[in-house]
Amino acid sequence: MVPDESIPPVRSLEPRRSAAELRRSATVESRTGYARRMPTDMDATFLALPMRALGDAALQRAQELSVQHADFRLERIRSQHISLRDGRLEGTHDGEDVGFGVRVVHEGTWGFAAAVDLTTDEAVRAVEQAVEIARTAHDMSPQRIDLADEPVYPNRTWTSAYRIDPFTVTEADKIQVMADYSRRVLDHPRVDHVTAHLGQVLEGKYYADTSGTVTTQQRVRLHPVVEALAVDTAGGGFETMRTLAAPAGRGWEYVTGSDGVVHWDAVLEELPELLTEKLAAPSVEPGEYDLVIDPTNLWLTIHESIGHATELDRALGYEANYAGTSFATPDKLGNLNYGSPLMHVTADRIAPHGLATIGFDDEGVEAQRWDIVRDGILVGYQLDRQMARMMADTLDTSRSNGCAYADSPGHVAVQRMANVSLQPADGGPSTAELIEQLDRGIYIVGDKSWSIDMQRYNFQFTGQRFHRIENGQLAGQLKDVAYQATTTDFWRSMAAVGGPQTYVLSGAFNCGKGQPGQVAPVSHGCPAALFRQVRILNTAAEGGR
Repeated sequence: MVPDESIPPVRSLEPRRSAAELRRSATVESRTGYARRMPTDMDATFLALPMRALGDAALQRAQELSVQHADFRLERIRSQHISLRDGRLEGTHDGEDVGFGVRVVHEGTWGFAAAVDLTTDEAVRAVEQAVEIARTAHDMSPQRIDLADEPVYPNRTWTSAYRIDPFTVTEADKIQVMADYSRRVLDHPRVDHVTAHLGQVLEGKYYADTSGTVTTQQRVRLHPVVEALAVDTAGGGFETMRTLAAPAGRGWEYVTGSDGVVHWDAVLEELPELLTEKLAAPSVEPGEYDLVIDPTNLWLTIHESIGHATELDRALGYEANYAGTSFATPDKLGNLNYGSPLMHVTADRIAPHGLATIGFDDEGVEAQRWDIVRDGILVGYQLDRQMARMMADTLDTSRSNGCAYADSPGHVAVQRMANVSLQPADGGPSTAELIEQLDRGIYIVGDKSWSIDMQRYNFQFTGQRFHRIENGQLAGQLKDVAYQATTTDFWRSMAAVGGPQTYVLSGAFNCGKGQPGQVAPVSHGCPAALFRQVRILNTAAEGGR
């Protein structure tokens, strides 16, 4: 039996918990309001903004103009990005976006306007402008807008789960930590250059609508990255490798490792050795291989082939300009064999530390959890209030699952991705036990480049590391590896799903969608999984090298 510690590090990532524990934790948070603290725990400068006065003025004027619905959303989004090269500061960027947006449904037509002047006069003017836009668009809009019902949530407050707001830490301290991490890696004789990046966001949001819902929320997220580069001076090539710590809805404690999630000493010590091995690794022979895919890689395949494919606006053809529509159309609901019977994919807005985790979405819908694929069959979509009402008969539900989000106060809320996750098998195998099942295969760790077509169907993915498997044992690294498949062929080839101890929550800050484009943070959890006979390409040969 291959001991787990012989597998290059998933050990330095998030401690694994059982699916039952994760579901139980999420349910408790949803029901009890874990991290739903008193407003004094929020950033005081955000709470000092005249949000309630502006919201009341806007909604009162909206009702005077006989709208069917109006919502007011005031946001302050603080961001900071720090970059270093070879342990020296390369640059910092601080940003702040403050303003509000007003959305109305007037005579069955959407209208939206935004402003940055935080006065009641400007709030009233924005409503009047939104109504005028709705009137102008009325005759050009073939479909009347009707929103799904949602319970009223008066005066609800929610904050994400973190200990230390990174914006309370001095910039000098942040630079010092990232510089120390960089130098530890750069000290290795085989490493030629090191880059480090630290992205952080503090998002405050106030929402109120004409039904009576009023919510105040705060989210923190960050992503620390250290990437090493080694040059093969004899052959003229180079390779890179970066840390696998995912972006997360966590605080500064995640960067320092004081929360025990990432063991930075071990991560930084092993990174140069893994990179050195990769640089000297042989190029892969193309063909069909059995694969064990680590969650640090598989999350991105989930994002592209399931997450985007099951956004209902894509499936209906409403979203097409940015990354296309979807093959998973509503006529396939309940009958599309998306993947193996082992495949259970959920979507949620409640996963602890998830990047898409919220208390309420930008339409006042409370966060929840639901199935997307169950026993390998497509059973659900991600949707907002308009689509929930419009598709109620097809979906057999008349309630939104809380997927409306705008990335700034100046953008209208659109349907956005929840945390979409492949569930582990209760009592399932460890990563080592999955590897033991293969006579010849590849173990893939970490994400890198990807490509998928405009229907979310044909794709190709690479990774950070590729370990050859021979007779159930790891037998050194390979390079120039990419796996290629169609979405359904790939997921139908899934022959085993790892247990809860292999589960990791990964994700991205910058999921793009919409015209004009918006970005949103989203997480994807998954276990390690085994796939049979997947086509492997040699990327160097494919690139003519």
